Amino acid sequence: MASTGDAAAGAADPDPSGSPSGGSRVRRALGAIALLSVPVLLAGVPLVPVAALLGPAGLDLAGPGALGGLLAAVVVGLGGSALLGPAVVDRRIPRLPEAELDDRPADFVADRVATLAEEVGVDAPEVTVVRADAANVAVADGHRGSRLVVSTRLLSLPKADRDAALRHALVRLRTRQALVATALLPALAAVETVALLATLLVGRRGDRTAADRRVNRIHGYEPERDRVPSWAYAAAGVALWLLLLPAWVPAAVGDRLYVAGGRRDADGAVARVGSAERDGLGNAVAFASDAAGAADWPPLLDRLSLVSMADAETGRVRGTSRQEARARLARLRSKRSL
Repeated sequence: MASTGDAAAGAADPDPSGSPSGGSRVRRALGAIALLSVPVLLAGVPLVPVAALLGPAGLDLAGPGALGGLLAAVVVGLGGSALLGPAVVDRRIPRLPEAELDDRPADFVADRVATLAEEVGVDAPEVTVVRADAANVAVADGHRGSRLVVSTRLLSLPKADRDAALRHALVRLRTRQALVATALLPALAAVETVALLATLLVGRRGDRTAADRRVNRIHGYEPERDRVPSWAYAAAGVALWLLLLPAWVPAAVGDRLYVAGGRRDADGAVARVGSAERDGLGNAVAFASDAAGAADWPPLLDRLSLVSMADAETGRVRGTSRQEARARLARLRSKRSL
């Protein structure tokens, strides 16, 4: 787990610590609250009605039974998510294609990460190098310790670019963004999966167009008349979206303010170390955004990564900006202070 250190000193240090500005801290706090509400809402769906039903006044959603259910949702939602998040990440990482580095290159990567971690002010995480065309690095944290996952393609970048990207991950470890994001991954993944399903249902067309049916008749084949019509899929998708909306809104707000905002704050922390680090991070972000191989990067690690590699549909479902990487790059390439 990230080194606790002196929290007050870390908040006051404007250099490699990654301390955000006042306005950014407010946005990050609002984003964190929004994200923390997601597992509570998901746990509250079954717990609050059941507790209200078992309460002294029967099914009273304003009674003491419902209040007990809400408290249980907070404990179960946040506690369960904090336990499940690191476990889910730990189960996913071993299934990634291992880079199979020789001892010397593996030791070099671990030593370099340890050196940068000491400069940033965190305990060195366990490092896993994966064979992937995606140029990315992710960092996870939790009760099982911190993990850093880096692709061979990112390690092939020039030294300044590679080190800036690794430093960016370690800053997110220091500022606890990795800890919060790791803990909330199961709830956010559940909301994202259901939202994608609802979107797919809304946009689903009939299995065959009128032209297809005419061609089939010419060849002597008449499609079955009892197929589910497209409007039924759309209605099911809309209903699913309406049910999901109370959890999707805070998830989308949290993704925008906390996850994307955390990346921008870490950009600023790396840029303030020096011009070489600033230029190196800009190069790494630009390369990671433009290089092929995004499909190699696990979607589960996307919120923990240097650059988001979600496809356009997933990005829209999350409510995040498709221009995030370009906006970050513009800030890094500008000469104004971050």
